[in-house]
Amino acid sequence: MSNLVQKFQEYSEWRTGVAGALRRYQTWASASKLSDVASEQRISRALARLTDDKLSIAFVAEFSRGKSELINAIFFADYGQRILPSAAGRTTMCPTELLYDASFPSCIRLLPIETRAESQSTSDYKGAHHVWTVLPLDISSTDGMLEAFKQVSLTKWVPVEEAKRYGLYDEDDPDAALAIDVLGRVEISQWRHAIVNFPHPLLKEGLVIIDTPGLNAIGTEPELTLNLIPNAHAVLFILAADTGVTKSDIDVWRHHIGSGAGRMVVLNKIDSMWDELRSPFEVEQQISKQVSSVAHTLGLSEAQVYPVSAQKGLVGKINGEPELLKKSRLPALENALSRELIPAKRDIIRSQLIGDIHDLTVTKQALMSAHIRSVVEQLLELKSLRGKNTSIISHMMKRIDIEKKEFDESLLKLQGTRMVFARLSAGVFTTLGMGLLKEEIRKTRETMEGSMFTAGFRHAVKEFFDKSQENLMLSGQKTDEISEMMTIMYRKFSTEHGLALSTPMSFSLDKYRNEIKVIETAYHRQFGTVTLVKTSQVVLMQKFFDSIASRVKQSFLQANRDVDAWLKVVMAPLEEQIRAHKSQLKQRTDSIERVHVAIDSLEEKIQSVEMLQKELTAQRNTLVALEADLRNALGSEMAPTKVAV
Repeated sequence: MSNLVQKFQEYSEWRTGVAGALRRYQTWASASKLSDVASEQRISRALARLTDDKLSIAFVAEFSRGKSELINAIFFADYGQRILPSAAGRTTMCPTELLYDASFPSCIRLLPIETRAESQSTSDYKGAHHVWTVLPLDISSTDGMLEAFKQVSLTKWVPVEEAKRYGLYDEDDPDAALAIDVLGRVEISQWRHAIVNFPHPLLKEGLVIIDTPGLNAIGTEPELTLNLIPNAHAVLFILAADTGVTKSDIDVWRHHIGSGAGRMVVLNKIDSMWDELRSPFEVEQQISKQVSSVAHTLGLSEAQVYPVSAQKGLVGKINGEPELLKKSRLPALENALSRELIPAKRDIIRSQLIGDIHDLTVTKQALMSAHIRSVVEQLLELKSLRGKNTSIISHMMKRIDIEKKEFDESLLKLQGTRMVFARLSAGVFTTLGMGLLKEEIRKTRETMEGSMFTAGFRHAVKEFFDKSQENLMLSGQKTDEISEMMTIMYRKFSTEHGLALSTPMSFSLDKYRNEIKVIETAYHRQFGTVTLVKTSQVVLMQKFFDSIASRVKQSFLQANRDVDAWLKVVMAPLEEQIRAHKSQLKQRTDSIERVHVAIDSLEEKIQSVEMLQKELTAQRNTLVALEADLRNALGSEMAPTKVAV
């Protein structure tokens, strides 16, 4: 078992441990009647983060640099042969995602290249199951899997005009004419996108592997530029040791990858430098020199460049040759991935969960404290009645009645707040609505289609982004108003009636505004230097806008869901404490009334309330223990996995 695989399994066990502690907390809170809509939503959101957590690694390179072979060597050597096609020339013709989705059988889903003629992105098509060609994947047959995987290598010959319509032929490229055959056709990929779904152990745990076509596809496939590569947790940029860094390599590195967290450079095929006529020292010097050159050209430290031989590493693993595996230097790359990628991913998930769980535990402790305080107050009231006559008891009943009337008056005022809340909530969706966004997308497409000048294209896209940001800002102002109003209401009930309320659940749309900024930056980076609109560029710019519109729609859809969920629960803690307080006032009234009727029952009632106090104290101790269990699960380092010897 490689160190990378082991660390990934340990990370999976850490997630399982946190999810288990969270479910135990949820089950107990529900059984103890401490659950409410807001806390259930927080728990569901935290569990969804753990369950749906994905860790994606993108492999990017020019063709024939050994991307597929490197994937085979790192992840699939246990199959005893290559799973992804790997040979001289181009083997991956379309972006390919390897993942596991339990809602689908083991299969390869293939999106026809013809869909590029439509104004929909690859992401838009992911929900349109009827469009995809689905081929079953026999995971019991390694040869069968290898044969099925060859689909990603398939090409087809189409007329030049058809390739132009897809944005896959640039007539202004002086080398493009060389690709035309005697029948006036050019060769293109048969598929636009491939999704391979099969239950590999790591894929089942949330790993997503992205295999990309050659670098020319980076500039023509918006899904890669705007989605898959920027959102990958790790990007392995693969160069060949014998060629070093080419001009196209530099362009892609600077514009689409860049240095940063999870970005690594792999100098593959170092076995081409192994030479029996040179000493090991001379070979090492030659490899080090190439590493230094690559690091200097890309503006990296030498420690960020990993020389490997994917092919020899694969052979070493399959044939059980530890010396060859060591010489391939593949383990060093795997160790770097496990050391840098997995802990960073865990820290991101942990920081998100800590916020959710902190809000959850504070609310639960406040509710428990309110229950205990109410019982203590009731107990003190009952004990104060010892030796008192009926007139004093009547006075206490009147005092509780006054308290109840004051509380009822506050509830009437709360009704007014609810009306304002409903009005502001409707206002949030006025500018966040999907209908408004779709209309902006339609108008932008019309403007782009009617313009043959770069300035017209740019202005249309800029207006689209500006309007999207404005709508998010206006909706954000409404959610801020709601937050401020609820904070005042929480404080009022806490001060006037002694409810143990913390501040209401916070919310912000800044996350989505930042997402839109990132998308806009990617678009400008792609077309910022375009000064003249040519036919091929018109198609490409429109294709990129289609992907941009899809990404923005996804952001707005999620923003709508998050706002809707927040609005449903922001009042829940207040309403829960109001229900509890009303119930406690009734219990106090009932207790004193019974004592008023039969003074002899006082001691019996005191004993009953004392028993309730003990039960609540035990519940609080259990709550504290479960919270500690949660904190320990979140804070624990990943326990080493036992490896069978």
